[in-house]
Amino acid sequence: MSWQPPPRSAAAREIYCAAEQDRIDRPHRYTLDPESVLDRIAARGEVAPEEFAAGWREGLEMFLASAQHEGRLNAVGIRTAMATALGRLTAGATIRRCHLHHPDAGDNAVRSPIVITGGWRTGTTFLFRLLGSDPRLHAPLPAELVAPWAFTKSAPQEPKKVTAARTSMLHTLNPAMAVVHPSGPDLPEECVLAMGTDMRNWGFTSMFRVPSYADWLGVEDFAESYARYREILQLLELGDHRRFALKAPAHTAELDHVASTFPGAVVIQIHRDIVTTIASGASLFAVYQSTYSDTVDPLDVGRRQIEQSERWFRRAAAFRSSPRREQVTLVDVAYRDLVDRPEAVLATIYAAADMPPPTDLKRFVADYHRVHPGDGHGGHRYTPHDFGLDPAELRERFSFLPHD
Repeated sequence: MSWQPPPRSAAAREIYCAAEQDRIDRPHRYTLDPESVLDRIAARGEVAPEEFAAGWREGLEMFLASAQHEGRLNAVGIRTAMATALGRLTAGATIRRCHLHHPDAGDNAVRSPIVITGGWRTGTTFLFRLLGSDPRLHAPLPAELVAPWAFTKSAPQEPKKVTAARTSMLHTLNPAMAVVHPSGPDLPEECVLAMGTDMRNWGFTSMFRVPSYADWLGVEDFAESYARYREILQLLELGDHRRFALKAPAHTAELDHVASTFPGAVVIQIHRDIVTTIASGASLFAVYQSTYSDTVDPLDVGRRQIEQSERWFRRAAAFRSSPRREQVTLVDVAYRDLVDRPEAVLATIYAAADMPPPTDLKRFVADYHRVHPGDGHGGHRYTPHDFGLDPAELRERFSFLPHD
């Protein structure tokens, strides 16, 4: 078996062809450089560069250069990379303005959030959305993460319509996305959707082939990035005092910043067999990137998945022996336990969070599965061989990890 990109529907092919024709007709709109982004922001007249999050210039330059020269992007991919930069910079300025108008938001403590992390495809989404079905917990929706300022008002319907339209377009372009990572306006989403207002975001590396940008992120200090994310959560806490449940595999690489930004947090790290974790993650990334590139090389995706996973997991391992480890409650969860004994896993998490669990945990889990049938069980097919992965070599390379 060898990996192949998902087939495109007639509707998707029409969109891609129109975008490629537009690139021929208006090539100046398909140049990924900082000045093009700034010109478009200036044309909108909504925000100014002096309002952007600190450190934005270097992040923008690194991201766009990597996307331009290494991304192998089609016209839709170039548009999306441009929109990503525009959206994150504008969001950073708007969040800053919102805090000026709501100075009381800075008093919100964001106390002891439950933060779920682990490798890609380890059950983080399942556990996150399961916990999010507890009405005492606040698992942010996509619109809240993309436009938190709108939720300081009484009727934030418009951002939800926008995120619904984006999801619909993504699923039109690449229906396989709905299989590998179900998404929608009413499904809680991971933290990286809100992060990166300073153009530092591990989530960008899943959407696009940007290896030099990923290497740059690997030596960057994310302290300010997490401080900006805390400001987003503070806005969402205005009038809503539920405890946050948060999730992102990318937190695995930045646990020291999670601890320093959210002291008292309950950090849940899920562990799964490393071969399955990396192979499934490579499959996920390949599907993601096939939306924005017509030349996805599965062997290249596999190599980059190994490198990034090792970087993340070694940093997570180092965190465990660092002084900041004492600032959080760390809960280790085996993937098999999460699948086979979710009630026991939940009981452990609620105890660590010092919260009484739902009265009937078995019914709580069953109710979730009734609404989300099949969630947590994957759905796409792949093998390690598809991505050039040698199971024995992987197990040796990652022998420093605990085993599921």
